[in-house]
Amino acid sequence: MEDKRYAVLIDSDNISAKYISAILDEMTKYGVITYRRIYGDWTQPQSGKWKDELLSNSITPIQQFRNTTGKNATDSALIIDAMDILYTDNVDGFCIVSSDSDFTRLASRLRESGMHVIGMGEKKTPKSFRAACSVFTNLELLIEPSDNYSNVNSISPNSVFENVGNGFIDPFNYENQDNRSGNKQGKNNKKAKSAPNVIPQSDIINTIIEIITENDNKGKETGLGEIGSRLQKKYSDFDTRNYGYSSLSTFIDEIDTFDVSKKESTVMVALRNDDSTKNEITSYAVKLVTEAGKNGIYLAQLGKRIHQKYPQFNPKEFGYSTFSKYITSIKSLRVGEGDNHTNVYLN
Repeated sequence: MEDKRYAVLIDSDNISAKYISAILDEMTKYGVITYRRIYGDWTQPQSGKWKDELLSNSITPIQQFRNTTGKNATDSALIIDAMDILYTDNVDGFCIVSSDSDFTRLASRLRESGMHVIGMGEKKTPKSFRAACSVFTNLELLIEPSDNYSNVNSISPNSVFENVGNGFIDPFNYENQDNRSGNKQGKNNKKAKSAPNVIPQSDIINTIIEIITENDNKGKETGLGEIGSRLQKKYSDFDTRNYGYSSLSTFIDEIDTFDVSKKESTVMVALRNDDSTKNEITSYAVKLVTEAGKNGIYLAQLGKRIHQKYPQFNPKEFGYSTFSKYITSIKSLRVGEGDNHTNVYLN
């Protein structure tokens, strides 16, 4: 099968030269780069740091003078070239490298023409540009943290760990000691780094549950490949590296909600059938309603209390589309209206 051809167009005004090699390496996952162009005003002194990178990576610099102060002529030049390349019909896709939302319409237009559009930018990149791309990757994820550990041996171990929690960044990235000891619950509680535009892990888990439940209703098993494909379609900027994982299978395997198994050469994913957890949550719900007395308890308050005790609880894991439907399924409880709120009572 012939590799797909891509045009890589880089906005030098919004991207650091340190990412160039990583960008080109990342593109090898998708196909062959036929166009390598970078746009900027190369008469500016700050452009000098790009020289070695452009020569060593065979990238063609496109000169665009700043004709008017405050206007970004680079954007216009990149957009015009992208449309010219589109009409030559020489490529199967584009890689637009920028953290600027000005390329949102360009990405949308290229996709309308059947192009596969890969976006790359820093974490500050606006959601509009991310969503317009077929796939979006945060550039920070492409540079291994270990690249910054060259001087780690000169750090006193005591000084490292004494300062964790006081503003000092642990160079070994021990976010949770449970993670290193193999404690699965600790790994599940690990949160993504607090960076803008990172999709909450809970949203990803809910989407995977929906995919598996949908297939279960059709009598189908769910493969890892299908999950990866559908996650990418729903969230163009989904990347397991945002959560500290290098593979989707490991990411899913370390979530208590799912079971990952291998069927011949295919990795399958299923909801974990944990009746003990369901029984425990059900008993707790009945206990709370009993304590509330004859007036019952607000449905929303009951949901909040359950989530406080069981943060990973999701009614979809047990086959219910809503929390109220799950509560209705409990024989000793009933849901009804009361005082302008939906209440839960004992039967």
